[in-house]
Amino acid sequence: MANQGDYPVSTICRVLGVSTSGFYSWRTREPSARAKGDEELTEKIRHFHVESRETYGAPRIHKDLIDAKICVGRKRVARLMRLAKIRGVCRRKGHRTTIRGIDSGAADLVQRDFSAEGPNQIWVADITYIPAWTGTLYLAVVIDVWSRKVVGWSMANHMRQELVIDALNMAIARRQPGSVIHHSDHGSQYTSLAFGRRCSAYGIRVSMGSVGDCYDNALAESFFATLECELIDRSTFRSRIQARMEVFDFIESFYNPIRRHSALGQVSPVNFERQAQAA
Repeated sequence: MANQGDYPVSTICRVLGVSTSGFYSWRTREPSARAKGDEELTEKIRHFHVESRETYGAPRIHKDLIDAKICVGRKRVARLMRLAKIRGVCRRKGHRTTIRGIDSGAADLVQRDFSAEGPNQIWVADITYIPAWTGTLYLAVVIDVWSRKVVGWSMANHMRQELVIDALNMAIARRQPGSVIHHSDHGSQYTSLAFGRRCSAYGIRVSMGSVGDCYDNALAESFFATLECELIDRSTFRSRIQARMEVFDFIESFYNPIRRHSALGQVSPVNFERQAQAA
């Protein structure tokens, strides 16, 4: 009791309306089964939160517990996380990196319908920037709409057309698509002749959303929002090399193989593809 040094226990108990014997009984009583269970569960929650790189909130932590055969309600998980001050991360607003190209004639073949029945039907692509002490690093990605997997990426200290072409080349090498729609904004990198020729060589159909509307490329924007709030906003990159290594680790060691995705039933992109192949 906080005031025990200033007032007798009997006086405090009388003011609070409890018996002195009840107070001492409470002091020596073993924690209840519920309290012990909450303590054990909080430690498991803390473990899964650390495993998620301290990014998961209650919904994904709850799914981790269920997969670990720990039967618990989502509201209880949220309550224990609040009490233990265990929090997920929140997204921030993005920054504009699109510089519109002169020749922006590609039609919108997606029309905000970011759904696919199988792999390599629709890819979405975009560019973001990563600040470092020694300068800015730019990241271009290609994402398969079906599994939300980052199938191609490229990083450089510039935003020239080579940045997006390298990301496309990785996606082609990894996925070997037959016929796929490549959807992006009207950035000059995506409207360049070199990028268009590369797509034509592999039978890739180019699609672009309307000008100045982020919702037309919302799936790519969503990935960048995740990257920003779960890595960039929580890190200080002393050099472009450090930024490159940590972004690589985030994509290939966490986002693709481990991070749960709400649109995939709370499984990771890699596990989603594995489950689909086994079905």
